[in-house]
Amino acid sequence: MSFETTVSVPTPSRRLNRRLAVVGSVLGFHVLAVWALQSGLLRRAVELVIPVEVMAELIEPPQPQVTPEPPAPAPPAPKPPPPKPRPAPPPRPLPVATPSPAPAPIQAAPPEPVVPAPPAPVMPAPPPAPPAPPAPAPVVTLPSSQADYLSNPKPAYPSLSKRMGEQGRVLVRAFVDTKGMPSRVEVARSSGFERLDKTAVDTVLRWRFVPGKRGGEPVAMWVEVPIVFELNFSN
Repeated sequence: MSFETTVSVPTPSRRLNRRLAVVGSVLGFHVLAVWALQSGLLRRAVELVIPVEVMAELIEPPQPQVTPEPPAPAPPAPKPPPPKPRPAPPPRPLPVATPSPAPAPIQAAPPEPVVPAPPAPVMPAPPPAPPAPPAPAPVVTLPSSQADYLSNPKPAYPSLSKRMGEQGRVLVRAFVDTKGMPSRVEVARSSGFERLDKTAVDTVLRWRFVPGKRGGEPVAMWVEVPIVFELNFSN
């Protein structure tokens, strides 16, 4: 038994009819096979009938060709992880030295008592040397106007001061040089009357002095000279 199917034009209705015919033929074959199995004729039909292969060719419209995309580059192979460092072997335990038993202490003989030596006698410190005597101060001699050979005149009493009863004591201060000359004369203490003070200054300026000395050598220095103006009413 053979089945032949011819397809001329692939229209939708004919395609459907063809599929229905194929499905009907398959179903009819299965129904016939079940009946033959029940009736015992399937074995004889297999021996006598050569099965015919039913081929159905479906003609479909040509599909558009799709250009395949180039395959994506394969990702780089991962680098193998670096080898883990081997752990350092544990240090070997050092041998523990067994302490040797301490030797028994040797008791030394007690030391003999030391007798302290007698302290050395303390010598008293020598007394400090007496300080050197200070050098004698040079002898100072003030200028003098009392020498007889100087012939210094006495101050003249102003006549107006006599009539007015002016009197008093004038202290004159004179600077005498090494030659005995008064280079400067001034009033150190006034008598209270200008005429008497001026008369005393003029008088000392005309005097001569024995120059002052220090250590026997003439030295210029100041000297004070008192001049007294006193009225004598007994005359």
